[in-house]
Amino acid sequence: MPTILFLFGLRFYFYSEEHLPIHVHVESGDGKAKIDVGTAEVIENKGLKPKDLKRAVEAVRLYKEDIINSWNEYFDAE
Repeated sequence: MPTILFLFGLRFYFYSEEHLPIHVHVESGDGKAKIDVGTAEVIENKGLKPKDLKRAVEAVRLYKEDIINSWNEYFDAE
């Protein structure tokens, strides 16, 4: 599970056997969520607090290009 970012106590990562569309998993001590990188929409939320979810979505918007580059580098390398 490559970690892409670690911000505000949130870990942003993807699994080694992921699927399209490009998305990231986000986790904290309270829960986890899955966010579509292209649209920055929450696909799934399992316990992430609203404040953390908002920060996660903002981070995905801000780091969209970096996340996509990380995704492409990782999956093209396999």
